[in-house]
Amino acid sequence: MNAPPPAVPTASASRLLALLDRWRHVLLAAFALLVGTLLFHALRGLLDELSLADLAAALRATPPSALAAAALATAVSFAALTGYDRSALHYVGAALPYRVVAPTSFIAYAIGNAIGVGVLTGGAVRMRLYSAAGVEAGLIARAIAFNALSFGLGIATVGAAALWWGADAVAPALQLPAVLLRVASAVVLCATAGILWLCRGGGGERRILGRVRITLPSLGLALQQLLFSALDIAAAATVLWVLLPADAVPAAAFLGFFSIAVVLGVISHVPGGLGVFEAIMLVALAGRVPTDALAAALVLYRLIYFALPLLLALALLVAYELRRGSGAPVVRAAASLAPTGLAAFTLIVGIVLLLSGATPATDDATELLAQYVPLSLVEASHFLGSVAGVALLFVARGMLQRLDAAWWAGLVIALVSLVLAIPKGIALSEASLLALLAAALAVSHDQFTRKASLLAQPFSAGWLLAVAAIIAATTALLFFAYRDVEYTHELWWQFEFDGHAPRSLRAQVAVAVLTLLLATRQLFRPHVAKAPLPGSADLHRAAAIVGAQPSAEAGLALAGDKALMFSKSQQAFVMFGRRARSWIALFDPVGPTNEWPELIWSFLEQARAAGCRAAFYQVRPQYLNLYLDAGLQLYKLGEYAHVPLADFSLQGKARAKLRHAVSRAEREGLSCEIVPPGSASTLIDALRAISDAWLAEQQAAEKGFSLGSFDPAYLQRVPLALVRRRSEIVAFATLLTTEARVEASVDLMRHRTDVPPGTMDFLFVSLMQHFQAQGFQRFGLGMAPLAGMAEHPLASQWHRLGRLLYTRGERFYNFRGLRAFKEKFDPQWEPRYLAAPGGLAPLFVLSDVAALIGGGLRGVISK
Repeated sequence: MNAPPPAVPTASASRLLALLDRWRHVLLAAFALLVGTLLFHALRGLLDELSLADLAAALRATPPSALAAAALATAVSFAALTGYDRSALHYVGAALPYRVVAPTSFIAYAIGNAIGVGVLTGGAVRMRLYSAAGVEAGLIARAIAFNALSFGLGIATVGAAALWWGADAVAPALQLPAVLLRVASAVVLCATAGILWLCRGGGGERRILGRVRITLPSLGLALQQLLFSALDIAAAATVLWVLLPADAVPAAAFLGFFSIAVVLGVISHVPGGLGVFEAIMLVALAGRVPTDALAAALVLYRLIYFALPLLLALALLVAYELRRGSGAPVVRAAASLAPTGLAAFTLIVGIVLLLSGATPATDDATELLAQYVPLSLVEASHFLGSVAGVALLFVARGMLQRLDAAWWAGLVIALVSLVLAIPKGIALSEASLLALLAAALAVSHDQFTRKASLLAQPFSAGWLLAVAAIIAATTALLFFAYRDVEYTHELWWQFEFDGHAPRSLRAQVAVAVLTLLLATRQLFRPHVAKAPLPGSADLHRAAAIVGAQPSAEAGLALAGDKALMFSKSQQAFVMFGRRARSWIALFDPVGPTNEWPELIWSFLEQARAAGCRAAFYQVRPQYLNLYLDAGLQLYKLGEYAHVPLADFSLQGKARAKLRHAVSRAEREGLSCEIVPPGSASTLIDALRAISDAWLAEQQAAEKGFSLGSFDPAYLQRVPLALVRRRSEIVAFATLLTTEARVEASVDLMRHRTDVPPGTMDFLFVSLMQHFQAQGFQRFGLGMAPLAGMAEHPLASQWHRLGRLLYTRGERFYNFRGLRAFKEKFDPQWEPRYLAAPGGLAPLFVLSDVAALIGGGLRGVISK
């Protein structure tokens, strides 16, 4: 009674999506390269005017009042961001207290702003904490999308207003006429006014140009979100503006430049817009602000607006970790996010160590070291500190995967680097960061539950590219810091207290070599062999595990058409199918739940190592946090029906139709017989005739994956239900049961074309009565695809598409008929989800699921 996936794209749409998926990263990389090249040419002249000593002097010259004002503006910006989230949740119809929204929003934005890549972004934080507070995953995704659109609208509006006001000041830097800037600004502002006009009268669903349907917020909510957006952007710009020399640039012109830099930084897909934002501001404000003062302001801006909130967010996560015994779901969920925050912080500490290794110590520190510390210790500390920095870049990835080995490696490296920070160059600020990292790790060990090798885990190509970019940036900083040092071959062998350049060169070579070795080891990992279908020994082992489970659907592993991945203890497994570039696990893992997290991670890692995407199909709501922790996103598929058997009976008015069907079947001479596993051999011919006739009548091909197929070996492994008319078999079904006697379910069902009406009702009632007598707790009826999708006007596009297919897609699948058939048994409904990567991946996964079930795309199209 399991059902096919909700919907799949057409063949032409699939080809288009596949093309976009294949070239998306190439296009983004090409854009980033183009922007970087243009900015590099624009910056060459400016960097000639800047030296490291000038930058350090400008940093020291920044007045405390400016630092305090920047910190205050940062607080205002993040306060506005919490309003973002509250408005977005109101938009999707989810009401949460501010004491939940505020810390969630702050942690999400702090991590997202500082890192900005993959699962380290704030979306996973919101999904985890708001889910723990009782908000449905689909609503959270809708709120996240609403926030993104609000930010885009807000920064466009604020930037346009600033350009209108300061066009005369901005035009020379952009080499464009001021009137053209005002016209462009007017167009954007008119577009914003048009959107607000459409929101009048309460918003809701509206048609644009008679064709495109969009769901708009109310006018009040739109204005509120626009206000929060404007306040956030203005406050963020103020952080940088107050760090510049007084009256260096008019506020309106600066806000225009700032908005342009932020937008291009976002479009570039560089984490946090790092480098892109700074380069644009340097180019835009050249001639208005001294280069050293502007560079110092940009450094302080990154520290105050990005690093400081990240430290506070990590402190919050550690505080939640210390309180996680309180029992509150949100507290426990926040505590479980500690590895995410620690991974981000570890990455930043690693970058700090690399930057420290590429730059010279101060003259005062060098003088003290020369008096009290042996030169060999200084050289070794500097060398090992840089090596520790690059090691932390890889350890951060392991922390994200909750590896116990990554926790130990991070703690040991932090403590060792803390000891080395003093002889390295009396790096007190560096030592403070390392001490914070060590302390945070010390109280968060319980969250690193995966007992796996750190180097055995595959690193994604994106992560390796990010590491390579960091190493390239630190190398460029090294040559910038020592550009006045004349290079000679003898430089490598100079060991002196004031020989900073040779020391940094040696350390940077070690960093490059270590990075190359680790990257090469990952890139040349043995190819993951295609997992074979299970043999008799694997099926026997799986049967023993299935027998102890409460969920009957685990028995589909015995169909033998899915690969099995067992845990290290061999006490749990994942069953999965492979199609194109998708590895799709059916249901949650099977076995003790304490082994599920490691199995989920292992499955994802092996799929990625094979160059494929991984997903879990039809997972239950009780375990969604495991998939969120692994960086997957959730999409509702429908609802699973089960009938509680403790109080099941045919009495009462609601069961009148069932009583009538059973009475009629009995008058027709029907009876139900349950035969145990291993009894199908003498029945195969009769059952095959019924199956072939049923398939011919339905004009359908044999199914698989989430449905049992007519396979004599499978029929031998499971119990069978036979419906006889007198002595002749007229219908049959395969049964899924476990020794736990919690749930029983029907899988494969076939009947002859001439069976009496109500035969299947009779079969189901007979089975429920039989398993009720056997002490089972519930009877599973399988999933109703697309059932239970949200009907609210503000529902997400995923739910809206599901509702449309559910109500208008009868030509593709009998969605409503299947739901109606199950409703007659008065079942309880439980949502089921797809856990998959974001972007276009869910569409590919569902297409591949449909092909697995239908035996190929031809089977999907035929029926």
